[in-house]
Amino acid sequence: MFGCVIHGQDDLRVEELPVPEPGPGQALVAVRYGGVCGSDLHYWLHGGVGDFRLKEPMLLGHEVVGTVVAYGSPDASSPAVGTAVAVHPATPCGVCPECAEGRRNVCRDTRYLGSAARFPHVQGGFAAQVVVPAEQLRPLPENLDLLRAALAEPLSVALHAVRRAGDVAGRHVLVTGAGPIGCLVVAAAKAAGAERVTVTDLLPAALEYARRAGADTLVRADDPDDPGWPAEADVAVEASGVAAGLDTCLRLVRRGGVVVQLGMLPPGPSPFAGNLVVSREIELRGAFRFDGEFDEALRLLAAEPAFDALVSAVVPVQEAESAFRLAADRARSCKVLLDFGG
Repeated sequence: MFGCVIHGQDDLRVEELPVPEPGPGQALVAVRYGGVCGSDLHYWLHGGVGDFRLKEPMLLGHEVVGTVVAYGSPDASSPAVGTAVAVHPATPCGVCPECAEGRRNVCRDTRYLGSAARFPHVQGGFAAQVVVPAEQLRPLPENLDLLRAALAEPLSVALHAVRRAGDVAGRHVLVTGAGPIGCLVVAAAKAAGAERVTVTDLLPAALEYARRAGADTLVRADDPDDPGWPAEADVAVEASGVAAGLDTCLRLVRRGGVVVQLGMLPPGPSPFAGNLVVSREIELRGAFRFDGEFDEALRLLAAEPAFDALVSAVVPVQEAESAFRLAADRARSCKVLLDFGG
């Protein structure tokens, strides 16, 4: 079978791999689609994500959906063989203080598909067949096909970020960065009842995807005279992963407002307008991955066909490098999926 393995910076290979066998408590899933995430691109372009650096070859991918093929030890509570499923990519330890507090997304000993956060690395899901813990399978709701379901993982990230912002119902939300995650934050904020969502980005094509996701106002981030700039916003979500985006959020959120840092900033110190946090009593909150939002994401995807507009391309796995190049070019794409052929 084919799999996408990253060996280092600018060294992505489509390799023939043996079909794995599930052990006790595990399931074998035939992957149909895998979404190319920003973190996958960082491993390819830079050899790491933030402070997580590649130390060995790693199978990429954590946004995967497919069909159950077999179990190592059948469990009556697991989806039946042949069921279409999405794979929750996280395996929290369940015993650390964070897990005990119900914050499993920041578990200090979690395993996450396709992540170099620990060594040996946790191999990912970009292969024709993968073995995952059976408890991480989620049957797709009725009326949700595999292609749209491939958005479940990034939508979960967006839902968690909006949840970290608090109650956004009836409020004005500013989102900096209209990449796939930023666009899904728009959709998540709207689903949570936001009255108005303003999105900033440098690229007109990216802003167009944000409009499709439900944004009310689009702003060119490099145009200080753009009439769409708000006087202030109640909540700001930084989804670009650059210090300039965080600066914009801190300067435009209202006094006593909330800024959520969602984008992963470059490694090392990042300058920010810390005095504004003090003088305006702004609450600066981080948002990392997700937990129970995964099930919420599947329900939302099943109810809203408009999410299909955010999938800009589906590329055969054999052409993985071209898919990564397309995904890295935000002037030409939003969410790019790899097709493993069923």
